[in-house]
Amino acid sequence: MKPKFQSISSEIIERIKSGELQPGDKIPSENDLIKNYKVSNTTARKSLLEIENQGWARRIKGKGTFVLNRTVGHHLIRTLGSINATRRGFHESLIAEGFEPHNVVLEKTVLDDGISSEIGGKHFIMDGPVLKIHQLRYADDEIIKDEIKYISLALCPKINRMPTEISYFKVYENTYHLRIDEVKQTLSTEIVQPGSELDNFDLSAATPMFILDSAVICTDGEVVEIERSFYRGDKYKFAISANPDYHD
Repeated sequence: MKPKFQSISSEIIERIKSGELQPGDKIPSENDLIKNYKVSNTTARKSLLEIENQGWARRIKGKGTFVLNRTVGHHLIRTLGSINATRRGFHESLIAEGFEPHNVVLEKTVLDDGISSEIGGKHFIMDGPVLKIHQLRYADDEIIKDEIKYISLALCPKINRMPTEISYFKVYENTYHLRIDEVKQTLSTEIVQPGSELDNFDLSAATPMFILDSAVICTDGEVVEIERSFYRGDKYKFAISANPDYHD
């Protein structure tokens, strides 16, 4: 019989290996383990430490313990249709998976006339003024995302004064008290050639890219954000989250 803490840690590691817990997911907390396994806080703490010592997770002070990215080639898995994944944000997700993120801002400007975008066959219009942020997203020392966001300054005044590594979705909800009704997303692909106008990745060979177009829409139908981003196809995998909508 192995010690109880090892039985618990082995069970959670199997959930990680099976894919039930994905890179960046939060594993059960010390209190969760105490409640679910009827163990002492010492046993629960030793279980989490065992998972961390084996390299499957890392504790982030004040936030919890998160599954590290151990996929082949460190592929990043992102879930479309998941509000929780969107709410956490790019920067925070990379930290949770064990990467060191940083951004390089290529452009940050205010567009007085607003913009429009077609996503999934529907036109979305955002009246000016609009904040445009074009930045390159790094995981460790590698560019993995080329991101352009347009944010309504009418709905989010002075958001242009905030740092670009924040989770904008959280800011919409918590700072500007916007209620988000839905996020429209479409995913397409394109081959980007080295040196082309689309190559902000310093490519050495033709590389497939995922192109994500999205619009964040408030309950009154107003559009707070439009995004168009390029994700390296050799670094990303996308999953789909579908939730049934039941009505009484």
